[in-house]
Amino acid sequence: MKRILIPVTNHATLGDTDQANGTYSPEITHVIHELTAAGFDYEIASIKGGKAPLYGTDIEGDEVNRIVLADDNFQNRINNTIPVSQVNIDEYDAVFYPGGFGLLSDLSTNTDFAQLAAKHYENGGVIAAVCHGPAALLPITLSNGDSLLASISVTGFTREEEIDFGTITHIPFLLEEALSRKAARFNKVQPWQELVIVDKRVITGQNPTSAHGVGKALVTSLT
Repeated sequence: MKRILIPVTNHATLGDTDQANGTYSPEITHVIHELTAAGFDYEIASIKGGKAPLYGTDIEGDEVNRIVLADDNFQNRINNTIPVSQVNIDEYDAVFYPGGFGLLSDLSTNTDFAQLAAKHYENGGVIAAVCHGPAALLPITLSNGDSLLASISVTGFTREEEIDFGTITHIPFLLEEALSRKAARFNKVQPWQELVIVDKRVITGQNPTSAHGVGKALVTSLT
């Protein structure tokens, strides 16, 4: 059975504000829905371990989000995440980073997960991320000293989407700018439209609308 490691943030607010945040629920639930439908297993990890903050759990009309959130297995895993110190990366076939603003404050600079992800990728593994999730790719440095992103074409949450969402003045940094500086190419479409980029063994999605497509691309890459 294929196993996917899902690192999530421990940061429970939007940047330094007091606005509740963390991992954006639909971006993890829609991908997990695709993984479980394909017969894959997953584990959820975080830097500190324990209960991970979620937001977007009360979105109306999102049946996939509702179904996954109601699953006891998911609730057990999101409330008891594995600390990075206990992760054996060799046990996984892929690493998936869901979005949400929280990870801009921890996973975007965390070297522990970055080192695991680099080893995973160099051993032939797949790395996927959606929305703000690609921020977790920024600190990944390969054994030759190059950034993972140096030869990779990616997408992620855009400046226009930050403006639309009203978050541009509250985020620790602008993801589009950070990815544009580090990646071989940054791609985007009109705000809130679906975009999934697959380059080598890296899969990225632009925004929440793209989570479903990232899940499908991840399943395809592992089958």
